[in-house]
Amino acid sequence: MKVKYDKEVDVMYIYLNDEAIKESDESKQGIIIDYSASGSIVGIEILDASKKMSQPSKVEYEVA
Repeated sequence: MKVKYDKEVDVMYIYLNDEAIKESDESKQGIIIDYSASGSIVGIEILDASKKMSQPSKVEYEVA
């Protein structure tokens, strides 16, 4: 998994795997989910990230 935040355009992208994107769905405004041909989630794009989270440039990772 990889997380990228672009301050200039205020977009966060969460990469879940390296599969090719077959289709995208914006079920909620500003939240785009990318799917592979097999239907698995490839990534999640969050538009206007700074308006949807308090610190988009800070990422915490936890394994339980």
